Order: sequence, then C-alpha cells, then structure tokens
Amino acid sequence: MMGGSGSSELLQVLVASVLVGVSTAYIRDESKRLIVEFARAVLEMMFKFVNIVIWTAPVGVCFAVANSIGKNGVSSLSSLGALVATTYGALVVIFVVIFVPIFVYFKINIHEFFVAMREPLAIGFTTASSEAALPKVFECLEEYGVSPHVLAFVVPFGYSFNLDAGAMNLALCSLFCAQAAGIHKTVGEQIVMALMMMVSSKGIAGVRSANIVVLASTITQFDIPSWPVALILGVDWLSDMARTFTNITGNCLAATVMAKLENEFRTDEWKHKRHVQEETLAHLHKESASLGSTS
Repeated sequence: MMGGSGSSELLQVLVASVLVGVSTAYIRDESKRLIVEFARAVLEMMFKFVNIVIWTAPVGVCFAVANSIGKNGVSSLSSLGALVATTYGALVVIFVVIFVPIFVYFKINIHEFFVAMREPLAIGFTTASSEAALPKVFECLEEYGVSPHVLAFVVPFGYSFNLDAGAMNLALCSLFCAQAAGIHKTVGEQIVMALMMMVSSKGIAGVRSANIVVLASTITQFDIPSWPVALILGVDWLSDMARTFTNITGNCLAATVMAKLENEFRTDEWKHKRHVQEETLAHLHKESASLGSTS
C-alpha cells in the first residue's frame, strides 16, 4: 500500500495481511487451497528476489559509501562507527538493566545459563540469523530443563515479538538517517519514531539485515529520505551479530522464566531422563576403561 506521496505504509500492510489471513480461514477449502498455493509461490519468488538483492547489494553499498566519503569526507565513516558503538552500548544497557535483574529475581544461574545456550548463541552471533539458531535453541533449552510444552509456545512467539535489540536498533538508525539528511526532530517526534519502530519490528524476519527493509519502509512516514539507509547497510552486519545474540538470549531467558512460572522447569520427568543419561554415560565410560585395560 502506498500513501499519497508514494511512501510505503508498513503498518497498513501488516493489518491488511492479518485481515486477509483471517478471511482466508473462513472460505471454502478449494478457494483456500488456491490462495495458500499462490501465497507460497509468491513467497518463494520473493526469497529468490531477496537473494539476488543480497548478492548484488555489496556493489551498491560500496558506491554509496564512496559517494558519501567523496561528498562529506572521512568524517562520514566516523559517524557510522559512532552508530555501531552506540548500538553495542545500548545492547550492554539491555543486558544490565533488563536481563541481569531477571536472572537475579528468578534465581537463574547466569554462568550455567550461558554455558547451556552457548551453541545457539554462537550460531546466531556468527551468522547474524536467529532462524539459523532456532533448532539448537529448542534442543539446548530442552536439555537445560525447559519443558517442551513451554518451548512450543514461547520460543516461536518470542521470535516474532520479543525483539528488544531489533526495536532498539531501528530507533537508533532512524535518528541516524534524520541526522544524516540534516532533518531536526523534536523530542516528541523522536519518541513517536521510537514507538513506531518498536511496533514495526514485531514479526520481522530472523535473517541477516532484515531490519534494513523495515527501516527503509518506515522512516519515509516521518519525512526522512531513505538514502542514508544505504550507508547503514555497509556496517549493519557489525551490529546485526550483537543484535541477534541479544534477541536469542532474550528468547531463551523468556522461555526459562515461563517454565519456572508454570512449574515446568526441570520436572521429575526431566530429572529422570537426565539420571538415565548420566548412568548410561557412566556405564559406557566403565566399558571403555575396561577395554582399554585389557588391551
């Protein structure tokens, strides 16, 4: 959907998409099947389209950064560096102000938690994609003691709506775009922009630099040009890794908290399963030791 000025209206698109999905659920099966197949075909086509854009984007980013440096000098690079540093600083604040009190209040051992979640966190940080780490998130949380019943609801829900780092970064990037374009925003306008970005971040895809699409689609509603987004794209991967790490941490922590609240954390069934695994490992260790001594 496009506004009168040609700017994209992301929220209207989201609302219309929800209404289309709800309406489709109430039509007869034959028509529903056609609509679903058409949507899947369009989705597959869009994935191919995005892949082409991703592969060709570095060339465009290179020229965009070169153009910025040519016009504004090397100082433009320092601005991008400041944006990345601010993002990392804000993520540290999220950890200290939000995550640490939750760990303390619900008596979750921080060291034990991060040791248990090290694999999905490492995958998320290196790939900058929370979707790539999703299978390991389920596996490691279940091994950590979270009930599968809680996992089945909390993790998918969190992947769509519990995106603290993404919402924070969108707010920072929107302010960066305004400053890069020389547009002054009052405190009230900045608050509205931050709230808008928080809403727009819900349901964002868990793939590399997906927030760039949301950013480019949303800032035009605040009379901010989208050309500074090309500059951010050149350094977004640096902050995207930390954002993904933070989002995965938040989702894993949320699942653990919900399991504790529902008395589904380290249940008797989990303890029995863990005990059987430990006995099996001990038995295998004894057998290997005895075979080694006989040989």
